[in-house]
Amino acid sequence: MSRRDEGSRARGRTSGSSSSSTLRPDTTSLSVEGLTNARTRIVGTRTGPLADLVISIVRLARSAGTAVAGVWNRVSAVVTPLGWVMLLVAPFALIAGYRLGWVELVAVGYAAGVLVLFAAVYLIGRNAFTVALAVPRTRVVVGERATGTVTIGNPTRHRMLGTTVEVPVGGGLAELVIPTLARGTRLDREFEVPTAHRGVLPVGPVRTVRADPIGLVRRELVWTGRSELFVHPRTIGIPSTSTGFIRDLEGNPTRDLSNSDVSFHALREYVSGDERRYIHWKSTAKTGTYMVRQFEETRRSHLVVALSLAASDYASDEEFELAVSVAGSLGVRAIRDTRNLSVVTSERTPEFAKRKVLAVRHLSTLTRSRLLDDLAFVEKADAALAVADVARVTADEIAGISVVFLVCGSPATPAELRAASAAFPAGVEVVAVICDPERVPGLRRIAGLNVLTIGYLEDLQKSLARSAAA
Repeated sequence: MSRRDEGSRARGRTSGSSSSSTLRPDTTSLSVEGLTNARTRIVGTRTGPLADLVISIVRLARSAGTAVAGVWNRVSAVVTPLGWVMLLVAPFALIAGYRLGWVELVAVGYAAGVLVLFAAVYLIGRNAFTVALAVPRTRVVVGERATGTVTIGNPTRHRMLGTTVEVPVGGGLAELVIPTLARGTRLDREFEVPTAHRGVLPVGPVRTVRADPIGLVRRELVWTGRSELFVHPRTIGIPSTSTGFIRDLEGNPTRDLSNSDVSFHALREYVSGDERRYIHWKSTAKTGTYMVRQFEETRRSHLVVALSLAASDYASDEEFELAVSVAGSLGVRAIRDTRNLSVVTSERTPEFAKRKVLAVRHLSTLTRSRLLDDLAFVEKADAALAVADVARVTADEIAGISVVFLVCGSPATPAELRAASAAFPAGVEVVAVICDPERVPGLRRIAGLNVLTIGYLEDLQKSLARSAAA
């Protein structure tokens, strides 16, 4: 083979390799296109040692920032505002004192430094307590005594120094001083839970506090979870025969006829499809034609308690709390009598809503405790539906109502009560319960509406008992 042929072949290989390299796509640029992450935001699509150096510096700075933030969070969690003042005063006083030659400033600087070091000693070490929180009664009535117990034990083999235990209770704080504990000992500390107001009180979590006497540092450790205490409204027992003026055992008869029920109406001739067990054999023997019994349909009384939460329906907080107690008393009595019961309250309209929200909230009536738990949460509001709107929505949503109690305060006018009563179908017994400590209790009837005025919860029991006996 000649040199010319070898040269041409070499040129062919060179040109082929160059053309192939020219046609091969840049996979690096393709893999970066469309990618949006921290690297592309910093260096874009650039590659190479310089770009890698920039990314390494950024990653190192981010790790250092995370570490510094962690240290800062730990320090700021234990140093009080007074402690920060001392940390600033100590170096400033020393530098200014030596530069200006003021012995007093130097003394202040050293004193501040000694106090900071003395306070830091209280942060050394850890507590090995065992801590437990117990709330014996999770449901109480307004005004009943309620307590919680914190049990602290020393599981170590040496005596442990005393500490302070804090237990958040609602918006307050219970502080318990724990003395030194010998090894293997346990100590119970009881604290009071305020129950003067209805509501749900969070109790806990229990935390121990280590702090210096001056108040430069404060270290808190959380040991337990949080418990809840339901403070129920006060209720009163209502006689079963007085609930809703209904004292029947089988139900209220209607004018609708039925082929099978418990309220006998009349006899009629047998029609194909009638059940043979309702044939009246004595009448059949007399007439010579099969005669069957016909009945009036009966219905179980469906009791509804509607509580207005509108602030405009109450003149004071005392009236509102009395209304909640009335709703609870009526509901509890109906639950004990196993009646068909619905308890509803006003819904609130959101602050920036364009229209009024016409809705009611249905409370749980499965058990007495569930109902009173829900009543512990209710609060009056300016944006809640008034009694007339509550009545209208209740009449639309609940079918088969026989008796309804509308519970509100003294500002409700007779016109509003009549409008609320007119929202229910004919045949529904409407009783408006007006809670007003300033009025004389009594029962009166206004245009087909029973208006019951009470000043104290005991008036409800007496008024309903007299009404049922009448």
